[in-house]
Amino acid sequence: MVSRIDRKQVVDTALRLLNEVGLDGLTLRRIAKELNVQAPALYWHFKNKQELLDEMATEMFRRMVAPMLGEGAGARGLGEPWQEALLTSCRSLRRELLGYRDGGKVFSGTRMTDESYARPLDNLLTRLTGAGFSEGLAARAWWTAYNYTIGVVIEEQSVYPEPGEPEARRPEDRDPAYDLESRAEKTGVNYPLAVRAGEEMFGDLERGFEEGLGIIVAGIEATAGR
Repeated sequence: MVSRIDRKQVVDTALRLLNEVGLDGLTLRRIAKELNVQAPALYWHFKNKQELLDEMATEMFRRMVAPMLGEGAGARGLGEPWQEALLTSCRSLRRELLGYRDGGKVFSGTRMTDESYARPLDNLLTRLTGAGFSEGLAARAWWTAYNYTIGVVIEEQSVYPEPGEPEARRPEDRDPAYDLESRAEKTGVNYPLAVRAGEEMFGDLERGFEEGLGIIVAGIEATAGR
């Protein structure tokens, strides 16, 4: 019997269980069972599931930015110029979230429980303002690219629910509801553009993400007059 647990144990266990049962199946009771404690023991650390999700999202973010900040092996910067910094940030965010089942949903709408986000955000905004962006436009540029990335990840994890790196996906990992041939048959010959749109949206997801991100960056360039 485990007599004592801390917040980190709870969060690490929750993130591990998330990959097994998904967001809907993740409950405080299930986490307590995994830790071999009674459910009330968790309430010393988290009043409800939302507080736990906030801490889980914060820990996911810490793990994502650690390499960028030089806090571990393989440290790397955001890159130059500002376009590359923005691309690197969004690509890293996507890959990190894809490593967790329902990672996009967990991250979306949660609140950071500490200021670990501040340093990497400040670094990125400094890169943008150094390139001539106003502080407001720099913040809006990142917020737009960030929300695009989160939205794509949520949709992407509907197509491929299993967590992991995109390169490791197999055809059988795709949710049958997103089978393109079946979708085309149901849509019928009367709506060819809708069929084509489905191929673009749910076909090559890696290419789709990169092309969409390119559109975002191009729009930022045009808006900023760079």
